[in-house]
Amino acid sequence: MNTESLFSPFRLKSLNIKNRIVMAPMTRSFSPSGVPTNDVAAYYRKRAEGEVGLILSEGTVINRISSSNDANVPHFYGAEALAGWQNVINNVHKAGGAMGPQIWHMGIMDNHASGWVPAQPFEGPSGVNRPGFNNGNTMTERDIADTIAAFGQAAADAKALGFDCVEIHGAHGYLIDQFFWEGTNLRTDGYGGQTLPQRSRFAIEVIKEVRRRVGDDFAVIIRLSQFKPSAYTNKLAANPQELEAWLNPLADAGVDIFHCSQRRFWEAEFEGSDLNFAGWAKKVTGKATITVGSVGLSGDFFGSFAGESSEVSSLDELLRRFDRGDFDLVGVGRPILADPNWVKKIHEGRNADLRNFTPEALRELVMD
Repeated sequence: MNTESLFSPFRLKSLNIKNRIVMAPMTRSFSPSGVPTNDVAAYYRKRAEGEVGLILSEGTVINRISSSNDANVPHFYGAEALAGWQNVINNVHKAGGAMGPQIWHMGIMDNHASGWVPAQPFEGPSGVNRPGFNNGNTMTERDIADTIAAFGQAAADAKALGFDCVEIHGAHGYLIDQFFWEGTNLRTDGYGGQTLPQRSRFAIEVIKEVRRRVGDDFAVIIRLSQFKPSAYTNKLAANPQELEAWLNPLADAGVDIFHCSQRRFWEAEFEGSDLNFAGWAKKVTGKATITVGSVGLSGDFFGSFAGESSEVSSLDELLRRFDRGDFDLVGVGRPILADPNWVKKIHEGRNADLRNFTPEALRELVMD
């Protein structure tokens, strides 16, 4: 297994990274009252020391009272939380790494198992986070405008703190994705619509505001998914033509890199081709893409939450797709969460030292 191609540099605007491996965002909930601690900074620094090319933070919520359903998910607003993130990026840079925060609004959520709820009801395009499940308020146009502004402010703060890029979370059934999906966007105003391009207005306005606040030379990533946690087989875009109609307006609005989330990277997105989601996104937009989904492991991420373990698996199929140019970057989640030296081990060919994944790793900040 020759992995050298994964260790070529990548440059795009503000991004200048030493290899093609991206630490994928993974919620950790180790930031009491939304403030990243010294342990959080050390956790990310360890990954930079372990040769991760680009670290994308766990989801970190924007300045909306109901943007989170978990008291220990980090904020990306407020002096104390931003000071915590300053400590994080300083540590990452000292270790020679690059990093971007993933800025996030969860939208309509189930109540957290802890019993904690935000001070205001959850908010979303239509009050539902899956068909038939209402657990919050329908956003007014003023709510939408204020949320767009909050995304822009978070991106501006990321640049001011010295981060190398920013990622907008538009996947996995959260707020932006709730606008995309016909199952959760039931609006009849200009933020709704019968077609996916019509329902993309909110995302486009978020991207434009982020781009306005960070300028032309700062790299902007958006994470997208076809599937929903409540509908694994869902396809927002049913074919390449619909995908092109969805993604190109997002690219025109200011996206530099599409982070294409799927449960298993090797699965074809559409019939008639073995291209995956990231492969098709690159083909129809010409933009750089990140593939992600069970890289290096036998089982998918959502199985981990159900208590499933995963064994180390070959990277041969990933390398085949990467080497033919399907995507530019590779998102790796659980292997790096469980082992800060996973990238270094891959680079050095130490495959026998790779660790299987067990769900226990989700409950701690693994440092060695």
